[in-house]
Amino acid sequence: MGEGRGNTFITFLKKCRKGDCTKVLKTPEKIRELQRKLYRKAKQEKEYRFYLLYDKIYRLDILNHAYRLVKANRGAPGIDGETFDRMEEREGGADKYLEEIAGDLKRKEYKPQAVRRVYIPKAAGGQRPLGIPVIKDRVVQMAVKIVIEPIFEADFHDNSYGFRRKRSAHQAVEDVRNHLFVGKTDVIDADISKYFDTIPHDKLMQLVAKRIVDKQILKLVKM
Repeated sequence: MGEGRGNTFITFLKKCRKGDCTKVLKTPEKIRELQRKLYRKAKQEKEYRFYLLYDKIYRLDILNHAYRLVKANRGAPGIDGETFDRMEEREGGADKYLEEIAGDLKRKEYKPQAVRRVYIPKAAGGQRPLGIPVIKDRVVQMAVKIVIEPIFEADFHDNSYGFRRKRSAHQAVEDVRNHLFVGKTDVIDADISKYFDTIPHDKLMQLVAKRIVDKQILKLVKM
């Protein structure tokens, strides 16, 4: 990164607090335009399936933005012990690192490493398993998310708030309150125990494939 960009990024890190980084770190306009096009296509044609997406994943601007988002999350190192500071101190720094990732993806030679498993305490007692990928894999995951998220965002119901951009639990509570005010007083509260540990991946991939036909994207998601 150039000196000016580096200073800007340091300023961003000082301002960014965990959980609200996207309010500080804006998506570059070129990437936003791509996301808008994908969203509009998916919204307008509910049965449309996307064939050519993989080449977007190794675009350097997308990898660079993915890198900045991952770094802003301030996650712990994966099994290789690699940290952002150590990686950026090497010759070529982040630019060289991202070029190498882009090359692996373009040549279809990318292979993710094993995930480091740790356990964190739950508020109600017990422990929650947490998987920590290495930095490289987190960057690729984020790049995939940047590209495919607008497609699935277009399919969500308006009253869905979980894990969506610009949506929050507070908005969901406000929506429930508004419904109560107009007389809709029946409430169903449900929680599926260990849901993310028991998702049937084969069925999930079938659902993803209803929208995305690009085999290389599906392969990345599976990996």
